[in-house]
Amino acid sequence: MDISGASAIVTGGASGIGAAVCRQLAAKGAHVVVADLKEEDGQALASEIGGVFIRVDVTDTEQIKTAVAAAEELAPLRVLVNSAGIGWAQRTIGRDGSFDSAHDFGAYKKVIEINLIGTFDALRLAATAISRTEPLESGERGAICNLASVAAFDGQIGQAAYSSSKGGVVGMTLPIARDLAASGIRVNTVAPGLIDTPIYGEGEASEAFKAKLGESVNFPKRLGYPDELASMVLECVTNSYVNGETIRVDGAIRMPPK
Repeated sequence: MDISGASAIVTGGASGIGAAVCRQLAAKGAHVVVADLKEEDGQALASEIGGVFIRVDVTDTEQIKTAVAAAEELAPLRVLVNSAGIGWAQRTIGRDGSFDSAHDFGAYKKVIEINLIGTFDALRLAATAISRTEPLESGERGAICNLASVAAFDGQIGQAAYSSSKGGVVGMTLPIARDLAASGIRVNTVAPGLIDTPIYGEGEASEAFKAKLGESVNFPKRLGYPDELASMVLECVTNSYVNGETIRVDGAIRMPPK
């Protein structure tokens, strides 16, 4: 699918994997809406790639609609990449056996609200807009790619909330792809492994920690680069025969219990 001249929305697009996706979409000729809460980073990236920054909290339906409207003003909307998300780690029960020490229920709901419900809300709204565009010669109107995680399959101790949210994203990929086929819209998900993003910080201690993490990867024995994830997202978007798939990009890692 040719995305040159089309518009694209990337949630969580101001940093990490999302920023790499924004740059690669723009390099393919797309007009990119960087949708994120990080205003300074988002504005800088949008200026760099000739896109537009829209402040978006994916738990706010109206803000997502604003991003969709902005994309439609730029060009026909054909692409959504759902990269916004948060992490959380906590054991299910506490050591003292009290209810108060059990997993923070509010935190569990927040992770689900952002990672899963926010992804679906952005998807349903963007897909609605994409369905209004004129189809290409191939019959395609657009493509959606979600970011999940290998935690959807190999969740570690303490990752109940995160794995639940990402497992939900994986679980909805095929039924939504089947649903949106009638409108010429493809849906895929990419599940990253351990990726070198700003979450690990900077400096010697950070580099040593990342090198240690990389030893657990089968091959290559390092963290993945955001561009490596972004290139798979672009493949899912532009390859017209990739649909309804969840693709791991993880160096063959299988996460241990802890």
